[in-house]
Amino acid sequence: MNYKIEGAIKRNKNRFIVFAIIWIIMVIAIVMPISYSQMLATVNGEFNLGKFIEIFTSAYSDFGLVIGNFASYVGEFFSLLWKFSIVYIVVLFIGFVRTAPKNEYSDIEQGSSDWATGGEQYKVLSRNKGLILAEHNYLPTDKRGNVNVLVVGRFWFW
Repeated sequence: MNYKIEGAIKRNKNRFIVFAIIWIIMVIAIVMPISYSQMLATVNGEFNLGKFIEIFTSAYSDFGLVIGNFASYVGEFFSLLWKFSIVYIVVLFIGFVRTAPKNEYSDIEQGSSDWATGGEQYKVLSRNKGLILAEHNYLPTDKRGNVNVLVVGRFWFW
């Protein structure tokens, strides 16, 4: 189970900063105008949807007014902010889980030439030409002696 968490973190580590920046932009561009409009559209404890839509559309044309009056709707802002943040985290968690590897052998190269180190393979193989076995490993066709090759795996040709 630990390989799933490590694999998901490895795949998404570059995206964490992007997710944080998107969250900040969405808070400023969506949560602030909605909470400002919600504060002005609530009269005597009743919410007026028509007034909310009117104020919300004008809030984008005069965004300085929304930021300037932040002190008057700070309570509504933080109330909406934690709800928005929970939804955002749930969506990110679902995406995080979906990028987890399906098994512990995901993203591991199968059949690599890591079996030999320090140029050992070039006693048998060629670096430049021949039948391709792996990247930078060729079976020379002009070699004397045994050049039999065991291929492990499946050939898909249909």
